[in-house]
Amino acid sequence: MTSAPTRRLAIALAVFVAGLAAIAGGLFAWRQAQDDAYPGVGGPFSLTDQNGRTVTDADLKGAPYLLFFGFTHCPDICPSTLYEVSQMFQALGRDAPVRAVFITVDPERDTPQVLKDYLGSFDPRIIGLTGPKEQVAAALKAFRVYAKKAPQPDGEYTMDHTAMVYLMDRRGRFAGGFNLKRPPEEAAAEYRKYM
Repeated sequence: MTSAPTRRLAIALAVFVAGLAAIAGGLFAWRQAQDDAYPGVGGPFSLTDQNGRTVTDADLKGAPYLLFFGFTHCPDICPSTLYEVSQMFQALGRDAPVRAVFITVDPERDTPQVLKDYLGSFDPRIIGLTGPKEQVAAALKAFRVYAKKAPQPDGEYTMDHTAMVYLMDRRGRFAGGFNLKRPPEEAAAEYRKYM
């Protein structure tokens, strides 16, 4: 027969263990929710950079990076965004281990050489990616990017497309949209939190 103090100690210990299990379960569920905060945004891709090298999503893991979809014939949004990225990178410092990826939505015109010439006007830590239409289309689908050819009266065309800047974390997962419409120092301070 157990004494009352022993019984109370056993009950208290059981309650304590149950409480720890509940806390651990809650933390696990919270962590899973964080991991799945943006399910279905992002995924594997294999494209060619402006120097002719193959770059995959796996190559970019290990450090956060910005990702933007655009095209070299874009008259305003794309060059403005790449300029803002360049300004933020300058605020972070020349030696900061930062990267941005510019994936074309116009692979017909944006060859590696065209990307290389175009990106020469921006920070050299911006990687340009292109490839066969099917591979670019797969990247667009993985990141839920809208892109559509818009014919012009002169027989040329422009591209309507999603203009969001994606922040990818060090594991290559989508962390959220990144706001560059602010002073470069403010954007840099936020980016540092992910480095």
